[in-house]
Amino acid sequence: MSKKTKKITSIGGSALIEGIMMRGPKKSTVCVRTDPDEIYSEDVSINTIPSKCKIFKIPFLRGIAGLIDSMRLSYKSLMLSADKAIESAEIEEEPSKFEKWLDEKFGDKLVKVLMVIASVIGIAFAIGLFFFLPSFLFDLCANFVPAFRADATGGNAEMVRLWKSIFEGVLKLVLFLSYIIIVSQTKDMKRVFMYHGAEHKTIFCYENEEELTVENVKKQTRFHPRCGTSFMVIMLIIGILVGLLIPANPFGIAFLRPVFKILLIPLVCGLGYELIKLCGRHDNVLTRIIAAPGLWAQRITTKEPDDKMIEVAIKAIEAVIPDDGSDIVGNCGC
Repeated sequence: MSKKTKKITSIGGSALIEGIMMRGPKKSTVCVRTDPDEIYSEDVSINTIPSKCKIFKIPFLRGIAGLIDSMRLSYKSLMLSADKAIESAEIEEEPSKFEKWLDEKFGDKLVKVLMVIASVIGIAFAIGLFFFLPSFLFDLCANFVPAFRADATGGNAEMVRLWKSIFEGVLKLVLFLSYIIIVSQTKDMKRVFMYHGAEHKTIFCYENEEELTVENVKKQTRFHPRCGTSFMVIMLIIGILVGLLIPANPFGIAFLRPVFKILLIPLVCGLGYELIKLCGRHDNVLTRIIAAPGLWAQRITTKEPDDKMIEVAIKAIEAVIPDDGSDIVGNCGC
């Protein structure tokens, strides 16, 4: 953390389309700006994996369950914010015949259908971009870089594995950062990143035990160690270490390396979750080193919010703060 707070809360959230979802220990609430003077609020919930299977409450396994549950809750919240954004938008043009046909065939399910299709395409694209492409490019470079290929006896196989893990990891980081830099230039994503900043600043205001007002929130930092951006960066770094466990060409087949890395995603998620949880609960030299890359990346994924956005964040966090203090997990001196 950039500065110590008086307490640490388990409350977290995510930025949405013109809104914010805050998740507390007892409930989660979505708040969306539907009008300059109106904020829509609705509680959202899911049946969490640990509530159905207690084995997912133990370390490492809880990270896998936590990631899946967070994605489910964020998706549900995003759909709600999208619906409200559509409802509040003014329709300026008459729908085309094709749009009318889609509405007749799918009705309210149209957005969900499109989101499912987009999600499937997105996952397939991400797997190809972050797993198969780096491995392919390394093998391609091996034709020109002697250090990237094993000799006839396979004597330098360990060095090839090391170079391949570093090459893949660095390329993944470059691709990830390049992607968020590009999308951050669009108008809509800039606003989402501004809401992201409002979420972090509001949580810090609460952790500093200051009154939740726009002025108090504005003076807080927007960089928080318990952030999805930090989690992604930590996972990418862990991926480099995990890559050292996998041969450069398993069983002599280069195609199997990215397959094995995909199968090891649960391990990477579990380790990443425990590290991000550690950084969120403690503030010392070790956790600052671990959190540093993710906090730097947040300079891209968080922006300074305006007053209207902060008002949305304040309403969202106020809705999920429990009366019994069950969200407090410690103080920064721990």
